[in-house]
Amino acid sequence: MKILMLSATFPYPPSRGGTQVRTFNLLKHLQRDHEITLVTQRSADVSDQDIEGLHNWVTTLQVFPVPINTGPRGALGKGLRFGQFVLTGTPPNVRSNHSPAMQAWVEQQVKTQTFDALTAEHCVNERYVTPAVQAKIPRRIVNIHSSVYGTCKQQLATGTAEKPLRDRLNLSLLKRYETQYCGKFTDLVVTTEEDAQQLQELRPDRPVHVVTNGVDLETFPMRSADPGGQHLVFMGAMDNLPNIDAVTFLSREILPLVQACYPETTLSLVGSRPVPEVQALAELPGVTVTGRVPSMVDYLHKGTICVIPMRTGYGIKNKTLEALAAGTPVVASDRGLEGLTVDGPDVPLGALRAHTAPDFANAIGRLLDDAALRQTLSLNGRTMIEATYTWTAAGQRYQQVLTG
Repeated sequence: MKILMLSATFPYPPSRGGTQVRTFNLLKHLQRDHEITLVTQRSADVSDQDIEGLHNWVTTLQVFPVPINTGPRGALGKGLRFGQFVLTGTPPNVRSNHSPAMQAWVEQQVKTQTFDALTAEHCVNERYVTPAVQAKIPRRIVNIHSSVYGTCKQQLATGTAEKPLRDRLNLSLLKRYETQYCGKFTDLVVTTEEDAQQLQELRPDRPVHVVTNGVDLETFPMRSADPGGQHLVFMGAMDNLPNIDAVTFLSREILPLVQACYPETTLSLVGSRPVPEVQALAELPGVTVTGRVPSMVDYLHKGTICVIPMRTGYGIKNKTLEALAAGTPVVASDRGLEGLTVDGPDVPLGALRAHTAPDFANAIGRLLDDAALRQTLSLNGRTMIEATYTWTAAGQRYQQVLTG
């Protein structure tokens, strides 16, 4: 098959995480049997070496600069962007990421070549799928990652919305937007059953497929020994709103309860692009904000426990999968464990589940006191990842969706 892949984020190297790591690993699997044309965008942190490296994984690679937002700022800019959202039905972040040059290139390629399938790697790419593109490519898949409407609705319900008034105004618009753009595609792909249910309610006329995330088992090997100690770790991009909420909750509400019983407990917040709100957490006793690090797995191997107190954000979490693969015992919320079966009748215990700050403190204390329980979680977590959550398994499932 000839496949046209659209990705507004540059998916290389795969250590970038998030959207990029999913796009790259699915691409890596598809290119073994198919001819891949990838069109993507280059941000300031993408090097020439990164572009050269990505060339090795595709048949054709076309790279455009990330669009520069030149619109008005401040209250006027916000008002104009909201007005455009109401009139056009397209959210401001989708409009600002859209490249006219990339759009023209896509439509020219579709005119001059025959593609068997198209994938939009994240819903922000849907704008490039115009009626002309739809008419030329029979199979069109959108890899949604997580529902924008569902995420906004959840943040409002849980009180974790950054700007509740704005999000209440946006909620019905996001529902309309997601319902409309999904109609461009023959198939919808999500990462969890919960997200599948959300999208199926919006578009009962479209098949929804669950393709989980995975882990590169060589990049995240099982740790050789339990380091002991009282060191907690959280991994993730530190400019991502769900992560910002999680690390703030962890540092300001959970950690003090743990330190009241275990005064030597420390916490490492590991991830790139920490915003000022996250940087300020380093002023708290025992908290370190690392910024970008050469190797995430090194921090996981040194951590006594990985704590993932996510309160918002749909979809399976790479950070959870990677911690389980590394053999680091996990304490997480339902949101942090979304899509995973880690407890229950006849299920080997793979992680501890918590909700409130006292719940988390109790679960963390239980693990700090019990090396045998840490070892049980370590072994069961790794076994589950090896059996179910590899990129090979995810790639095979994605290929089945594309080939019909």
